[in-house]
Amino acid sequence: MTSPTLSDFQNLIREMYLEKDIARGVDGTFMWLMEEVGELASALREGTHEELKGEFADVLAWLTTIANVVGVDLSEAVREKYGSGCPGCGQLVCTCADSEKP
Repeated sequence: MTSPTLSDFQNLIREMYLEKDIARGVDGTFMWLMEEVGELASALREGTHEELKGEFADVLAWLTTIANVVGVDLSEAVREKYGSGCPGCGQLVCTCADSEKP
C-alpha cells in the first residue's frame, strides 16, 4: 500500500475488521483503544522511534474502528471540524490563548 488517504485507511480497516468490530461493540472496542493509548504513552516515555510508529498506527486503527462501528466518516468529520482552520479562533495558525482549548 502506498500512502493511503484517511478515507482509504478507514475503508481498509472496515474491510479487514468490521464484522468482528460490530460483534465486539463500541464499549469493547473503546477498551482496546484505551489499551493502545496506554502503550503509546509508554512508548513516548521510553520507546524507540520504530515502537512509536507502531503504537501511533495502532491508536489510529482502533480510533478508526470505533468510527466505523458508529458510522462516522472520519474524512468528513475532520473536514467539518478543522477544514477552515482552528475551531476555536478560525485561523489557519491558531491564535487561541494558551489557557484555552485547543
